[in-house]
Amino acid sequence: MIHSDRLKGIDNADHPVLPELNTPRIRLFLDTADTVQWQNWLSTGLFYGVTTNPLLLERAQVTCSVEQLKELAKQALNLGAKEVQLQTWGTSIDQLMKTGELLAAIDDRVVVKVPITKVGTEAASRLIAQGIRITLTGVYAVHQVLIAAALCADYAAPYLGRINDLGRNGRDDLVAMHREIAGVGSATRILVASLRSVDDIAFLATQGLDTFTFSPAIAEAFFNVTATNQAAADFEQAARRMGAK
Repeated sequence: MIHSDRLKGIDNADHPVLPELNTPRIRLFLDTADTVQWQNWLSTGLFYGVTTNPLLLERAQVTCSVEQLKELAKQALNLGAKEVQLQTWGTSIDQLMKTGELLAAIDDRVVVKVPITKVGTEAASRLIAQGIRITLTGVYAVHQVLIAAALCADYAAPYLGRINDLGRNGRDDLVAMHREIAGVGSATRILVASLRSVDDIAFLATQGLDTFTFSPAIAEAFFNVTATNQAAADFEQAARRMGAK
């Protein structure tokens, strides 16, 4: 049994400080505003948090208002999310900032998403100066992650599937973005979005990317392994044959 002091780490010669436990580098987010899906998936412990945007709110038939998002964030946090990413809106810097400030005030675990346009970048810069955590979203070009790095944004969110739709090799672009961030020594995380395959996640993980947001359908695919499910059924049958109740 590990002593509780060792779990915390003791800073002396006899007991060197140990790394914190249960703090994996990887972060997985559930990309939906559907609270039924939150209830279904957050209990697995697989997800660090949830990500939303106005399109996802529309699909879930959730009103795009600060008051509604406040209630939504409370639900996600109560279900165990460590972070909730909510997107600000508006066509001017002032509008983006005003809504972003209101969203950030909901809880210190809220990260405000801002589109990586010129107007959005200026708004994000000012929000970051206030200590508000930011994800710059809608990243399509490899060089755009340098904007997020320069601002010291928490995340930059490129859309893998949509990059592929433009006729480019999304995997190659994402790897290049990761190398850019590493090359300049930035702590900004590449939050890979618009994922359509578990295989993409597995491949990008081999290249060092470690932060992903994906739909409930992709979450299902993580567990849709026929051989594993059959093995679990075989174990259960054997247990019952041997008297388990």
